Amino acid sequence: MAGEGVRAGGVCNCRLWSSVMVADSRKKDEAVSSLAAQVREATGQSVFSCYQCGKCSGGCPLAAEMDVPPSSILRLLQLGFSELDDTALGALSIWLCLTCETCVARCPQEVDLPRVMDFLRQESVRRGRIHPKAGDVLAFHRSFLDSIRLGGRLHEASLIGLYKLRTGHLLQDVGAVPSMLKRGKLRLLPPRIRGRRAVARIMRRAMAATEAGSSKTEATASAHHGEKPQ
Repeated sequence: MAGEGVRAGGVCNCRLWSSVMVADSRKKDEAVSSLAAQVREATGQSVFSCYQCGKCSGGCPLAAEMDVPPSSILRLLQLGFSELDDTALGALSIWLCLTCETCVARCPQEVDLPRVMDFLRQESVRRGRIHPKAGDVLAFHRSFLDSIRLGGRLHEASLIGLYKLRTGHLLQDVGAVPSMLKRGKLRLLPPRIRGRRAVARIMRRAMAATEAGSSKTEATASAHHGEKPQ
């Protein structure tokens, strides 16, 4: 249903859609988003393939918790105005995405929305546009990567420790620890693996490549608009 994504979770974001209607009335040649260009460069996905059928928002298991439905995120990028790009980057929705790919399975245009969301999260961090309620999600993300970088593979106890130090949730779920230790579900000592340093090098190169890619796509988009990259 065409309106399925507009009222995802039974809530219509009227202020968002009033901004969309105003922006949509501007000249078509202005609706070329620098952020949309960066998404295309980094992910190979064109947000302009989306024709707003709303199937992604209608099928998303977390749409009811999102401040901006998934289909609306794509629409914000399509319109090509910096204030709407900032709305997309500052949305809680991009941090709630589970990458379950239900949206991809339902999309008639096969837009890989989870891949777009992943890029938007990276760009949100780089630009300092993180939603205030996304702090715990970002802390878990960073703790997960740090655990792998330090040990070469995921170590649950290290992950939990890093996450709690970052968030201050020191006593949350602490009562579950004894039973998990007793059942062997939680190991205090990290596993010893070969190539731990090699994994750390790979992750450093990947992070450097991500930063370089963001700078490159920003420069490309700025050149498209006749601006000087910052």
